[in-house]
Amino acid sequence: MRAIPMLRALALCMVALPAAAFAQQPAATSTQQRLAQQSCEGLRQAVKDAQKSTTSGPLFLASYRVAGNDRGSAPLEPALANAAYTYDNALAGIALLACGDAASARRIGDAVVRAIERDPNAADGRVRNAYRAGPMTEDKAALPGRWDEGRKQWIADAYQVSTATGNVAWAALLLLNLSQAEPTPAYSAGARRLLGWIEQRTRAKNDPDGYNGGWYGWDNAQRAQTWKSTEHNIDIAVAAAWAARSGEAGGQGEAMRRQARTALDFVGRMWNPSEQRFNIGTKEDGATISTESSGLDAQLWPLLAATDRSCAWTGALDWAQKHHRSGEGYGFSRDPDGIWTEGSAQFAATLVARKGSAPEALWRLLASQRADNGLYYATPSARISTGLAIGPDSPGADFFYYHWPHLGATAWIALAANGFNPFTGKTAAAGAIPSCPT
Repeated sequence: MRAIPMLRALALCMVALPAAAFAQQPAATSTQQRLAQQSCEGLRQAVKDAQKSTTSGPLFLASYRVAGNDRGSAPLEPALANAAYTYDNALAGIALLACGDAASARRIGDAVVRAIERDPNAADGRVRNAYRAGPMTEDKAALPGRWDEGRKQWIADAYQVSTATGNVAWAALLLLNLSQAEPTPAYSAGARRLLGWIEQRTRAKNDPDGYNGGWYGWDNAQRAQTWKSTEHNIDIAVAAAWAARSGEAGGQGEAMRRQARTALDFVGRMWNPSEQRFNIGTKEDGATISTESSGLDAQLWPLLAATDRSCAWTGALDWAQKHHRSGEGYGFSRDPDGIWTEGSAQFAATLVARKGSAPEALWRLLASQRADNGLYYATPSARISTGLAIGPDSPGADFFYYHWPHLGATAWIALAANGFNPFTGKTAAAGAIPSCPT
């Protein structure tokens, strides 16, 4: 699961694609059309705000940006003030492609490539969970953090400097989307290097064979996250299969096909046929399947991924409809305590991909979350829970979403409203997902 540490900080000594896909979909409502336009405008504004005086070059976008006149938002947590989460930026880059702004998308892609090549302390092909927002002007990729004058300390966050497997896979998906739009050797090579890191550093062959959560902590004391996630493994399965199809894969093609099969087999093992839903993954031992909790993305992404098994899993959509529903939207966890905007957009994207449209009430719910700065709130509530912990040193389930304008939520809304599938690089109108036999 995508953990965003919002409350704890620790001290440390492309050619443009067709514009909006709604133009190709006569069934799109006016609300969906407006969402497609406004969410794309919000992403372009995020680029303008992040680039400062530069108009070209590698760039990371801040994940959270609270406007001075923002309604009902608590002050932004200091740890988030200059943090550009890799997952959010990968989504934003793909969404900018969907918006027809390939130039901005490539700036984010170029930042990912530079982060792979110029990590502050490692040269193994990883990306970190977050980077410093803004233009990349330093020789090494800059990590988030701030100087505390009172304590005379550099303050950083352990999760932000760590590497979660799913975030690496999403960085690869961004590069693969970019390379599909305009073949670029640096992007395809970067994706292969990221997948190589996943294979070398996160493969856990204890039954059920698959890929674990990644590595957590400061560089001098990182530890493996030994649980395995359904969501992470579907990300890997799609990215590895996509990279293997590339004409530039060469001798790595078969290795990546095996990687894709391993990850997809794990996802298949997480399918619960009696309940027609996915288990969230394993517990800390990497072997015991966790059957109690549920993450909305783990139910939806295997259906968006359009693998050769996804037709057998379509019951997960009905299960999520029943168990993740919150008002007109959807929450992160089973029996949620509020609406998760990003997940509600993921639900809309899945409906568009699988059924051709989403309910007008869902589009209106998403539209209502637009902030004055053009981004969309992570949740309409003051705070919602996920039931998950940020890391192994968490005192409990401390992963929350707050009422802050969020880049990731905005990107998923743009993808959904434009009918663009980040797992295929295609619009719904272009047949991003084959229909299932009835």
